[in-house]
Amino acid sequence: MPEFINGLPLHALVVHIVVVMVPLSALGAVVIAVWPAARARFGWLVVAGAAVAAAATPVATDSGKKLERRLPENELINAHERLGDLMIYFTLPLFVVVLALMLAHRAATQAVPASWSKVAVIAAAVLAVGFGVASGVHAYRVGDAGSRAVWDGFDQLPVR
Repeated sequence: MPEFINGLPLHALVVHIVVVMVPLSALGAVVIAVWPAARARFGWLVVAGAAVAAAATPVATDSGKKLERRLPENELINAHERLGDLMIYFTLPLFVVVLALMLAHRAATQAVPASWSKVAVIAAAVLAVGFGVASGVHAYRVGDAGSRAVWDGFDQLPVR
């Protein structure tokens, strides 16, 4: 995997996929969990978004580690890295849960006995709300730490 693309660090480019897709997937997970009509219409789109978020997370983490090696030691970067290393533990379960929700939804709307499929839909919906909220909050924490690492002290620079 390249470390730079067109002179820019890969991390600066890939991280924006995570920054966009994790909150969108988290919001989508909550919406399809509580609104069956949205689940029927947009559920598979949420699964695809969560898959992209889960796939982009390790790329962002790996490229961030490579970028960090080029920079001087900085506690703000270290804090961002520690939080970023945990992101996969939010994005991967979010993907699995929304996929399970959609599979249970499909089973519940087809000729499968309703007893287990409705329970599975409810259980997956509860988990989707939980992982959706947790993923959104953690994405905010990682992004906030990253922006502080980059922009801390920016307001102290002299204005030209």
